[in-house]
Amino acid sequence: MLLNISLRVNHSAKSSLPILRRLYQSHTAKQQLQPSQIFIISAKAFSRLSNMVRQGPRPLVICGPSGSGKSTLLKKLFKEFPDTFGFSVSHTTRKPRPGEEDGVHYHFVSLEEMQAAIEKGEFIETAVFSGNMYGTSKKAVENVQQQGKVCVLDIEIEGVKQVRNSDRLNPLLVFINPPSVAELERRLRNRQTETEESLQKRLNTARVEIEYGSTPGNFHIVVYNNDLKQAYADLRDFIVRELETQQNQGINVSLTRVPLNDD
Repeated sequence: MLLNISLRVNHSAKSSLPILRRLYQSHTAKQQLQPSQIFIISAKAFSRLSNMVRQGPRPLVICGPSGSGKSTLLKKLFKEFPDTFGFSVSHTTRKPRPGEEDGVHYHFVSLEEMQAAIEKGEFIETAVFSGNMYGTSKKAVENVQQQGKVCVLDIEIEGVKQVRNSDRLNPLLVFINPPSVAELERRLRNRQTETEESLQKRLNTARVEIEYGSTPGNFHIVVYNNDLKQAYADLRDFIVRELETQQNQGINVSLTRVPLNDD
């Protein structure tokens, strides 16, 4: 029975050996394993791998200050890999901006509706940003994963702190670092969507976000958006490497590419 399970694990994914090795080492540090214990370890590894394959590709968390270029980079990513990614539509209590559609850019809800859903345990993460509540619902992520796509979460720092150690999500964490706070201010003023008070709140928040994003260990990669073309290349290359690794682990994810005009 042990041999059959071990063979199935090795056939399911190349990552089985590291998982088995870690489990084995953790149990053999101070004692010698019995055959029944080895069977349990093998079963745990198989169960963990099965969960990885069943849940689909790891979600992709994108974080960065407002005006850092997240939206532009994501648009290029979705355009080049049209079958790979699905966007998790967040909930927010703020009012829609011109051109934003409910259910497309955000689920726009009242504060009372948001609080009620949080109390019911419907959210993976929530945060307060510039006086408004934001959150990612479990259903939003599941809807994308059920399509076999990488779920993209564009969330704030407080949300990142909640999901970064989640065994359930096991996300890839990317921080988009802007050229400078001065450049952020220029971009935000050009939008003409902020009052002076709200603009200053965003800039103060951006300083905190940049400090957290630049701290080693908080993200898997920091993309410096000083030059859009280079920033996108850095982002794309990191994601493709990670998804190719997941493909080698038996996770089904498409990497069909449509060349961009600027390639």
